[in-house]
Amino acid sequence: MTLPSWTLLAQSILSGLFAGALYGLLGLGLSLSWGMLRQINLAHFALAFLGAYLTYQLSTTLRIDPLVTLVLIVPLFFAIGAGIHAMLTRLRVTAFNSMLVTFGITVMVEALLQWVWTADYRKLESHYSELRLRVGPLFLPAPEMMTLAMGVGLSLATWLVLQRTDIGKALRASAEDASIAAAFGVNQHAMALLLSGFNAALAGVAGVCIALAYTLAPSQIYTWIGVIFACVMLGGLGRPLGPLVAGCLIGVTEALTMTVASPSWAPLVSFALLMVVLLLRPGRI
Repeated sequence: MTLPSWTLLAQSILSGLFAGALYGLLGLGLSLSWGMLRQINLAHFALAFLGAYLTYQLSTTLRIDPLVTLVLIVPLFFAIGAGIHAMLTRLRVTAFNSMLVTFGITVMVEALLQWVWTADYRKLESHYSELRLRVGPLFLPAPEMMTLAMGVGLSLATWLVLQRTDIGKALRASAEDASIAAAFGVNQHAMALLLSGFNAALAGVAGVCIALAYTLAPSQIYTWIGVIFACVMLGGLGRPLGPLVAGCLIGVTEALTMTVASPSWAPLVSFALLMVVLLLRPGRI
């Protein structure tokens, strides 16, 4: 077997980092929901693709810059996320049942996407697609660089909020011991609605990144569920920086595997990494 050139390997590592940043951004909201709210929210993936399609529609029809669509998508998805949590709370849905209910929401969103945009593949053509920075022999596409910046920035900002602010301390206290937190005056319902809305807003941001860099199809909602779950479990539940680090690790591993061996081996390597970590550290999650 002939090894690829160093340039190709370096470009593959960069591609893996860009993909891993998107994995981390998608996994951030899921990790917070699972770790702090005890809800396995599969609708997170559907919301991300709904955000991608809304970005596509607003950009192609109204000629709105894809990044400007965040002004509309973030508050809209915040309200959607808070509404989903309010429904789950009112129905007293358990952690396991939340996975079933949100999977049902995912199927409904997929049907909505097929009804409005059909099952045809769609690609957002924006001026960002043509922008790329060249560093020596390496190319850095603008959409992927923006995804990396958003993934790192939002993960760090979330970590700072949870560690350094009163709201973050209230959220962590509610997640660790709800009864004690309530005794000290923490409004658990309000905190849960706030966190759920924030998680859905993160899905909307991830959707904008998906629209900028990937071709869209409703069936792709399920494509990344496995790898994002791997990022969440490797990174740890409720840890803002964990999914980003795990996502970059998995992304680079997959990219190098596709370059050196074959694309079909990429999922095997990433999930083998997850199995090794869980076997060595069964208390990881």
